[in-house]
Amino acid sequence: MMKLRKRRALALAGTALALSIALTGCGAINSLIVGGGNDAQRDEDTGEVTEGSNIDIFSLKVGDCMPATDTSGEITDTDVVPCSEPHTDEVFFEFDLADGDLPSDDEITAEVEAQCVPAFSEFVGIDYYDSALDFWWLTPTEDTWTQADDRLVQCVIYEPDPADPQASLEVTGSLKGAAR
Repeated sequence: MMKLRKRRALALAGTALALSIALTGCGAINSLIVGGGNDAQRDEDTGEVTEGSNIDIFSLKVGDCMPATDTSGEITDTDVVPCSEPHTDEVFFEFDLADGDLPSDDEITAEVEAQCVPAFSEFVGIDYYDSALDFWWLTPTEDTWTQADDRLVQCVIYEPDPADPQASLEVTGSLKGAAR
C-alpha cells in the first residue's frame, strides 16, 4: 500500500502543479493586486462558509469545502459550500513558503510532504499512509510569486473513489477526525 500511495502522490504532484497553474492566471493576479476578490458569506465568529458561493481563489481559507469543480482551462475562482452540504474537497492546512526565488517543483513537493503529511495525520486522526483519504495542494505560480508576493500553499483533503482513483467521492461534513 505504501508504494501505491507514493506513486499516487507523485502523480498527484504533477496534477497539483497543473491545477495550481490553472487556478491562477492574469485575471486572478490583477484581482489580487487591485485588491478585488469575492469572498463567501461567513460566520462572524468561526469564519465558516454559511452559504454556497463562488469566490476568488485567493479568498479560499482553511476549513472551506468545495464541490466538484471542472479544473480544465484557466480558473480564477472556485465554488465553496458549507461543509454540512455535499462536497468533494476541504482545505485542511496551509503554510507559507520561504521568501526568495520560487522553489522548484521538487522543492515544493518536499515542503508539502514535510508540512501537509503530518497535518493530514493530525487532521484525520490516523497516519496518512494508513488512510483511505488523500490530498492535493495549491501553490503559487511564477506570476503570483513575483507580482503578488504569494507564498501560500494550501493542502486539500478528499476521498478517492475506489472505482476510479482519479475521481473524488462526495462527502457531507468535515473529514476532520474521520480516522479512515
